[in-house]
Amino acid sequence: MTTRKKYTKEFKLDAVSLVTDQGYSRAEAARSLGINANIPFPFA
Repeated sequence: MTTRKKYTKEFKLDAVSLVTDQGYSRAEAARSLGINANIPFPFA
């Protein structure tokens, strides 16, 4: 059984900022952050 990865509040805010403030698509932001781009943001 795998454990779910936990993200810091700062990481989450940075990820959302990439999309909302900097115009990244969700997939681009995910790739930029090194998370799987094929699943929805776990915190968006």
